Amino acid sequence: MPAVFFCGKGLGAIFVSAKIGSGHFYFLAMGARLSRYVAGASCFACGAAHDPGTLLGVCTVCAMPLRIDYDIPAIRLTLADLAGRPPTLWRYRELLPLREGDEVSLAEGYTPLLAVEPGVWIKDESRNPTASFKARGMALAVSMARHLGARALQAPSAGNAAGALAAYGARAGLPVTVAMPEDTPSAFFAECRLYGAAVHAVPGTIADAGAFLRGRGRSGTVDVSTLREPYRIEGKKTMAFELVEQMEGSVPDVVLYPTGGGTGLIGMWKAFDEMEQLGWIPAGRRPRFVAVQATGCAPVVRAFQAGEDRTEPWTDPRTRAWGLRVPAPLGGFLCLRALRETHGTAIAVEEVSIERGTAELAAQSGIDVCPEGGAACAALAQLRTGGFVRPDDTVVVFNTGAGLKYR
Repeated sequence: MPAVFFCGKGLGAIFVSAKIGSGHFYFLAMGARLSRYVAGASCFACGAAHDPGTLLGVCTVCAMPLRIDYDIPAIRLTLADLAGRPPTLWRYRELLPLREGDEVSLAEGYTPLLAVEPGVWIKDESRNPTASFKARGMALAVSMARHLGARALQAPSAGNAAGALAAYGARAGLPVTVAMPEDTPSAFFAECRLYGAAVHAVPGTIADAGAFLRGRGRSGTVDVSTLREPYRIEGKKTMAFELVEQMEGSVPDVVLYPTGGGTGLIGMWKAFDEMEQLGWIPAGRRPRFVAVQATGCAPVVRAFQAGEDRTEPWTDPRTRAWGLRVPAPLGGFLCLRALRETHGTAIAVEEVSIERGTAELAAQSGIDVCPEGGAACAALAQLRTGGFVRPDDTVVVFNTGAGLKYR
């Protein structure tokens, strides 16, 4: 097969681009400050290659999300090698895109996995900086944006992502602008202002907040919205690495994940593929992923149940679990793919069940449960009744943030 090669430079890195047949791939050469294991960036949808040494958004061909690809065969890393490393997500350095010393970190990740009843564990993401799982994604997104030359950062948010971006932007010394729906709990606005961000309250949903920000950024502003850059996935995928490490190499049977934009679901799906290639888990062994949504905003559930390959925007989204109020997730098609490939499912939970699940899990476990975590707890009860979760299954339920911000 004929191949054509050329070299180029980008922000201190040197890349070799190879055109092999109809494919186009970038390979990092000597001098790059990115991880030596980064093999390139490609589109989840159409496969188009992109230069990982530049500031990346969505695919320039089809406008769908990008993924970071690694030279997995070159990585010699076992679960045993992780012992003694710092208890942060950066312990998985070989599977992250940035070399040591360039990260923007607040010691995020390696959150506890807490048993709450036989066979059921809570992955408590409220222990992260800024008290939610959003710290993981923003740590990587902000680190990479600063490394690749961003001058400012912005994103719409349902709440927790805004707080995380504000904090990591402050840590990085970069100006931050966020927009949130005007009915978002006041604690989220106060948190962002505390970290020095410019904050906008916008009528409507997170989709309206995104439309408000579009075109308003100063020169050099990078949009780190959900799945509109590839690095939040890289931060969120570390949740799966931690599950397998904390379970001493075992894979849970079922993972219940509150799903708004779906970055964590997609990231963990990607991570299990990487762990299989590394030999951490047996070939084909995956948890059955469950996307948990609210009945008032359930685009993934509706598409999954209808057998569709893509989600459609949800009209008039309503839920008090603000993180689930994402009416048009850009990565909806990837969530559906992850659910089907893992023989998982999608389930919508009523508001009264979300409130009950939040209170019951908090009283049972002593964890400060957020409404999204309460939704996942309520979903577990429904899935047991319906037979999807069997009595002998091992189950992980994600509590994605602290409930205090919602009260």
